[in-house]
Amino acid sequence: MDKALQTMIDNMPEKTGKSLDEWKSLLKTKNFGKHSEAVNFLKKDFGVTHGFANTIVALSKDQNDTPEDLVNNQFKGKEALLPIYKKLLSTAQNFGKDVTVTPKKTSVSMIRGKQFALVKPATKSRIDLGLKLKDKPTTDRLENSGPFGTMCTHRVRLEDVSQVDTELKNWLKEAYEQAL
Repeated sequence: MDKALQTMIDNMPEKTGKSLDEWKSLLKTKNFGKHSEAVNFLKKDFGVTHGFANTIVALSKDQNDTPEDLVNNQFKGKEALLPIYKKLLSTAQNFGKDVTVTPKKTSVSMIRGKQFALVKPATKSRIDLGLKLKDKPTTDRLENSGPFGTMCTHRVRLEDVSQVDTELKNWLKEAYEQAL
C-alpha cells in the first residue's frame, strides 16, 4: 500500500473519530447513488475533511480491492501508460508529505486538503490529467476540464512520459500549492 495512504488510514481514528472499518460499517447502512453523495454525507454529518471523506468512500466501495488492485484494473490493457502515471505520481509526492493518493475505480485522486489533480487512463494510448488551477487561462495544451467537469478546471492529455516536462510539473505544483 502507498505509504501516504497507509499513514492516512493509521491516523483516521485520531483525525475523524472512527477507524476505516468503522466508517465502512457505517457507509454499508446507507445507499448512496454517487461517490460525492457519500463524501458530502461524511463532511456534513460528521465534520470529516474532504481528503478523509474521499478516501473513506473510495476504500469502502470495493471491500476486496486494495488501492493497488484499483490501479492495476484501471491500467489493464493500458500498461504502456504506466510510466506516465508513475512519473506523475512521483512528481506530486515530491512536493510534500501531505500529498494523499487515492485510487478509485476509474481514476486516481491526488489530494492535499482538497483534490488538486486527477489521473485517468482515458484510452489505451492516453492519460488525461485533470488539474484544479484557479484563474488560469486555457492554452492549446492546458485545455478546459472537458470530461472532468467541475472536479477539475483544466485537462492535459498525455501520450508519452516525455510530456511530463517542466511546464507540466509547474502546473501540477501550482495546483498542489492552491489545494490548502
